[in-house]
Formats: sequence, C-alpha cells, structure tokens
Amino acid sequence: MSEVVDPAQPVHPHIDNSLHAEHGTSYGHVKGEGVDTSHGAILYLEDITVSFDGFKAINKLNLDISVGELRCIIGPNGAGKTTMMDVITGKTRPTSGTAFFGQTMDLTRMTEYDIAHAGIGRKFQRPTVFEQHTVFENLELAMKMNKKVRPTLFFKLTLEQKGKIDDILKLIRLNGQEHRLAGLLSHGQKQWLEIGMLLMQEPQLLLLDEPVAGMSDAETARTAELLNELRGKHSIVVVEHDMAFVTEIAQDGVVTVLHEGSVLAQGTMQQVQADERVIEVYLGR
Repeated sequence: MSEVVDPAQPVHPHIDNSLHAEHGTSYGHVKGEGVDTSHGAILYLEDITVSFDGFKAINKLNLDISVGELRCIIGPNGAGKTTMMDVITGKTRPTSGTAFFGQTMDLTRMTEYDIAHAGIGRKFQRPTVFEQHTVFENLELAMKMNKKVRPTLFFKLTLEQKGKIDDILKLIRLNGQEHRLAGLLSHGQKQWLEIGMLLMQEPQLLLLDEPVAGMSDAETARTAELLNELRGKHSIVVVEHDMAFVTEIAQDGVVTVLHEGSVLAQGTMQQVQADERVIEVYLGR
C-alpha cells in the first residue's frame, strides 16, 4: 500500500507546509490582499466538530490549505464535505474547534457577508446566475465595488473594469457570448459564468462544489483547463465525485479523502487510490 499522510496530525497556524513540500509544490508566491498568509497557508481548520442532534456531521476535522493551492476533496455521500464548506463560509457554526482564514481571521466569529467580503467565494453545485440578464451584465453585477444606491445609479464602467470583464470572458470561454442572455446558456456555460462572477469579486479562496456535475465530456475537459489556469492565482478547494476530472486537476497535488466527518487519507491521487481504506469505503474494487 502506498504511503499516505497521517490525517490525525493536528493543524496549527505555524506549520511549515511540509506536506506540500514533500510533493514538490510551493504556493507561497501568491499573497492574499488583507489576509495574513505569512506562514504560507490561507485556511486552517483544527478539530472542527459539527453536531446535529447528537449526529456528528464533522468529527474533529483537521485541514489546511496553502496559498495558491488547488486542493481536491473526495469522499462518499454523507462524509461531511458540504458541512465543511458551510463552516468555512459561516453558514454553519461548528460545535467546537477553530477555523481561520489566514493567521488572524476567525471564521467562527464572522458573518457570511463578512467572510465573503474578506475574500472567500463559494460556488454551489447548481449554477445561480441572473438568467434575464446578459453574460456581460452578470459579470458587471458581480463586480466588487460600492453597491450603495447613489454610486450604482450613476455607475459607468471604466476602461480598466471593462478590460477586466473582457479578460474573464476569455478565461471562462464565453467571449463572443457576452450579449447572450444567461438563461439561454448550456448547463456547462452557466457553471463557467458563475465561476466568472466569483472571480469578479477577487476572492483569495474559491470553494467549488461538484463543478462538473451534469456537464458533457467536452465541457468537463474545458472546466479542467479553466481550473488549471487558475492554479496558483487563487487558492481553490474542489469537492468532486468525478474521479477522472479529479485526476486531471489534482496533478501531483494533495487530495484529501473525507469519511464520517474526518480525514480518512491524504496524499497524491495515486497514493489515495492505492489506499486500502479508501478503496473499501469509497472507490470500490
């Protein structure tokens, strides 16, 4: 059996990211604006437990994400993946444990709005776009700016802002579709548009929940290309069941396997696929 990282090892804000160094990956060149990432990690979850009427949806979960890392998280249904993202975004308060964005932002004490404003963006499995607006208007509405009434009434895009929208249109493969109503896009195109809307908000950390669910093979391949292009520019956490897609975007990075609310195994995709525990509870034979 291939060696995997001990998931029981507790996370601490002053870790040296030896796990990532072990796999030859370094993400420290990307800095989060306003987020203290001086120790090389952007997200720390330590001993996070979430209980619902005695049932532990998450059980002493330890996880850390490096700055600029693309981390894939896999596991069977009910493993705690969605609850974990709910904790990170402030939707669910943990029963116990700590969650930090950078060195100083305690996510357990912040509102959902404050967490989003601080630089954590989340994309749910079902795309949420403004279907009666054009692709361009969706990106414009998502732009990070003063949303008070007076500035909005008299708002006019600057050349820099229009250039940013144009750049994101190219990145999400929707250039040439900017004047099309979002409601007329394919399922995959709506997923890309929502990722683009998140990018307009300049997040430091992106949480993507099953981004290729319901996509065609061609759309899945293009989504893998998109996420690989974002690698290093943003810290990204991808929860996904499509193992071929995970293999494509994980490359030699770290894959985390959740089971019954805690980390079962952690390592490269090749390592976790060879782990007997992972085969038994998730991948099958």
